[in-house]
Amino acid sequence: MGLMDRILRVFRANLNGLIRGTEDPEKILEQTVMEMQENLVQLRQAVAAAIASQKRTERQGTQAQSTAEEWYRRAQLALQQGNEPLAREALTKRHAYEDTAKSLFQQVEEQKNVVAKLKKDMRTLELKMAEVKSKKDMYIARARSAQASTRLQEMLGSVGNVGSLGAFERMEEKVMELEAKNEAIALSGTDELEKKFASLESGNDIDAEIAQMRSQLAGDRENSKPKQLPQSDS
Repeated sequence: MGLMDRILRVFRANLNGLIRGTEDPEKILEQTVMEMQENLVQLRQAVAAAIASQKRTERQGTQAQSTAEEWYRRAQLALQQGNEPLAREALTKRHAYEDTAKSLFQQVEEQKNVVAKLKKDMRTLELKMAEVKSKKDMYIARARSAQASTRLQEMLGSVGNVGSLGAFERMEEKVMELEAKNEAIALSGTDELEKKFASLESGNDIDAEIAQMRSQLAGDRENSKPKQLPQSDS
C-alpha cells in the first residue's frame, strides 16, 4: 500500500469515528490535521528523495554513455594501428557500457513516473489539507452546536417527566401563595394608614363644626339681651 493510500485510509477512519460519535469532534479534527501535516512532510521528503535518485541515475547513465563513446574511440585507434584484437576488446567494453547506459535511462523513465505520481499525491494532499483547515473551524462550531442541542434536548426530556413537572407545579403554587400574602399585607397596611388619616380629617371637621356652633350660640345670646331705650336730654 502506498503512502497516499495509507494517508487516505487514516483520514477516512478519523471521519468515520467522527460520524459515529465515538470520538470528541474537536480532538479528532485537530488530530486529523496534525496527521495530514506529518504525512505531507513525509510525502515531500519522498518526492525530494525520488527526484534526487532520478538525477543520480541520469548522471550515471550519461557517464556510462560517455564511457561507451570513449571505448569506441579506442577501438578506432587500435584498428588504425592494426591491432584488431585490441579493437575487438574495446568494442566489447563499449557494448557493455552502452547496455548499462540503456538500463540506467530506462530506470530514469520509471523514476520520472514515480516522481510524477508522488507530486500528484502531494498536490492532492495539499488541497485536501487546505480544505480541511478551512472547514475545521466550521466543523468544530457545528459539532459544538450539535452537542449543545443534544444536552438541551436531554435537559428538556428530564424536565418533561412527571416528577419534575410536579416539583415545578408545587414551586409555582408556593410562589403564588407568597405573592398573595405580600399583597394582603400591603393592602392591610394601606387600609390602616388611610383610616388614621380619615380619622384625623374627621376630627378636624368636628372641631370646625364645634367652633361654628359656639360662635352661633354666642351670637344668639347677644341678640337675646333686652335693648335699652336711649335717654332723652331734659
